[in-house]
Amino acid sequence: MQVQRRKPLTANVAVFSVGLDTYWKQFDGLLEQMHRKTQVLLEKLENHQVNVTDFGMIDNAQRAYEAVPAIKAADPDILFIDMVTYAASITFAPIIREMDCPVVLLALQPLTAMDYVNATTYMQLCNDDVCSVPEFTGVAVRMGKPVADVIIGMLENDAAADSRIAEWCRIAHVRHDLRRARIGLMGHVLDTMLDMQTDPASVTAAFGAHAVPCEPDEIMKEYAPLEDDDPAVKDMASRILEFFDTPDPGADMITEKLTHADLMTASRAGVALERFIANKKLDGFAYYYEAQPESEMRKLVSNFIVGNSLLTGAGFPMCGEFDIKTCIAMLIMDRLETGGSFAEFHPVDFARDTVLVGHDGPHHVNIADRKPVLRSLKKYHGKPGSGAGVEFNIKTGPVTLLSIGVNGEGKFKFIIAEGESMPGPIPPTGNTNTHGKFLPDVRTFLEKWCMAGPTHHFALGVGHHAATLKKIAKSFDLDYEIVTE
Repeated sequence: MQVQRRKPLTANVAVFSVGLDTYWKQFDGLLEQMHRKTQVLLEKLENHQVNVTDFGMIDNAQRAYEAVPAIKAADPDILFIDMVTYAASITFAPIIREMDCPVVLLALQPLTAMDYVNATTYMQLCNDDVCSVPEFTGVAVRMGKPVADVIIGMLENDAAADSRIAEWCRIAHVRHDLRRARIGLMGHVLDTMLDMQTDPASVTAAFGAHAVPCEPDEIMKEYAPLEDDDPAVKDMASRILEFFDTPDPGADMITEKLTHADLMTASRAGVALERFIANKKLDGFAYYYEAQPESEMRKLVSNFIVGNSLLTGAGFPMCGEFDIKTCIAMLIMDRLETGGSFAEFHPVDFARDTVLVGHDGPHHVNIADRKPVLRSLKKYHGKPGSGAGVEFNIKTGPVTLLSIGVNGEGKFKFIIAEGESMPGPIPPTGNTNTHGKFLPDVRTFLEKWCMAGPTHHFALGVGHHAATLKKIAKSFDLDYEIVTE
């Protein structure tokens, strides 16, 4: 089963093509042929859940300068330049100078090769996509605005080029939502964990996102009036029982089969969270709050786990321990449609050369390898409270880790690793775990990871996406380190 995404993926993509206006008077029909080439590109882009604005052909300096205000007003998340034929770099320089988004040059040639025996100048101009790419990239460097990428390939039936275009559309999804995100921040860090400390202003400075101050009472206002027989609570309980398995307890004495009381508390908390998220118009939530022992507030704030897991699966990253940096990492992974589970390292398995990767608390349930498990926990280790805990393995196969650390100058840094999720037993402790295997071996990997300066949490996603995360880091002018390269 999959939790359905609540908000569809979207992004704003701008496109213009470039050429040389002298050609149009020299070769009848050439301009129309260039428009047909761009139309093929536009149709490709529109298949990737992006809003495309086409600014047409820019083929001289005047048109380039005139286009700047309109392109900036479109607020693109990515700007694609269709290099349909040779163009002088003045068609590009005044535009890239003003852009704050990644700019990608596309040189997509119609022919596999020219028909050399019957070749004409017209045929060459129709396939001259790569001709001015070096000129454009060189001028971009001189402007202090290097292009983000160059994609060279064929206009049609080129899986490699199409895959890279799709990747940039996924990056556009990340940038679109992260630049506009409202991430709730409630409570405080857990017992002065210094790696969790984050200046909310630095989040806005780096990513554009707004850290929205939230109060526990805002959730309590939604929770307190709910009774077990409330239709919304009963519906939530049914959703939970349908989605999760509830096995008998294992060896851990602090676990037991999910109790009815814990199910109903989790259901009430889940309804309250969904209403709170809607009222505050949030796109994510990072929190830690303890409240007074035996209070209704403690009961509420220590039972977010199930509701948060469902929300995370629906595209709303929710993470504990006040860790807004990892909430951002989870949002990035989710918008790449790779999951993005709240995770840390657990004990090493030296026999398998793996390390357990997981966490207590919320997870991206859509990347579970089978039906997730709920257990009642008599205590949450290291934290106050008790209630339902989520347990599952991550899907076997390639995985990527993203931690967002902070360097000595206070600037965010992406720490990235690729590995494999391996089959193997996990402890029945009501926590998510999976066996992670990383090259060259588990000891060397963990030493390199720790030396890179991460936050101890990270977002865990399926598939290998280090190259894409590197591009995202560069698009926000952030440092990065891929420790498994």
